[in-house]
Amino acid sequence: MPFPHEQSLHEIITRVSVQLEAAQLYFGHGTDNAWDEACWLVETLFRRHAETSISAESVFPQAALPELEALLEQRITGRMPLAYLLREAWFAGLPFYVDERVLVPRSPLAELIANQFSPLLKKTPGRILDLCCGSGCIGIAAALQYPQAQLCLSDLSADALAVAEININKHALEERVSTVSSDLFDNIQGKFDLILSNPPYVSEDEYRALPDEYLREPELALLTDAEGLDIPLKILRQAAEFMHEDACLILEVGNSWEALQKALPDMPFMWLDFEHGGHGVCALSKAQLQAIQA
Repeated sequence: MPFPHEQSLHEIITRVSVQLEAAQLYFGHGTDNAWDEACWLVETLFRRHAETSISAESVFPQAALPELEALLEQRITGRMPLAYLLREAWFAGLPFYVDERVLVPRSPLAELIANQFSPLLKKTPGRILDLCCGSGCIGIAAALQYPQAQLCLSDLSADALAVAEININKHALEERVSTVSSDLFDNIQGKFDLILSNPPYVSEDEYRALPDEYLREPELALLTDAEGLDIPLKILRQAAEFMHEDACLILEVGNSWEALQKALPDMPFMWLDFEHGGHGVCALSKAQLQAIQA
């Protein structure tokens, strides 16, 4: 349905929200409801087209209407996550470039980063690894939280690393943040004070049941094996070798956490609670990882 001209932002947002709600879309890539997604879409296009600052009285730019209608059509008919359409996602309060080469950022690790991983770290980390980095959002957010730290972002996917490089440049972190092409720890050098990882952990059954929006994301970044444990188990077995004595591993495994706990009943997992939602994230020290390997 074409949008009439000379409408306020609130009027446009309301119309977009109604259309999104009626389309029975899934919201889980930066928002969790139609209204917030409509606000995100409309306000982003306003910033890109308008020459004035945004306010309650702002009128939506007429020049942006064709783009709004086209993006809304793609969102509804193609079930494409809005972040891909806008080429922008927000994580830990920061903007990141994203496209279909990487997952849309949504990890609860953002909350840990904002709280400087309190009380998990014994000291300020000097060297941090973002393993399976995707867009680089986790490592880059950590780099901005720790301005003296050196960061390594690693991924098996050359496409993901290309996007991570875009975001490193976007946040002017070229001097402190580097990328490495690596299958988990294969090409990683040295030891770290903090290892962060949001690896592929979705089981085959869970993947088949995902909403269409998730199937627009790269399968390599989501799916691992039948139980969702193959890659997390490899990380747990190898991480200690790349950790300083007081280092910490933060590993996200989502809905696979119960299967992982069952597979390693003696591992002293510390499953973290989140104020703003999220689950399946554990913290382990080097000593704990070594003890289970002994």
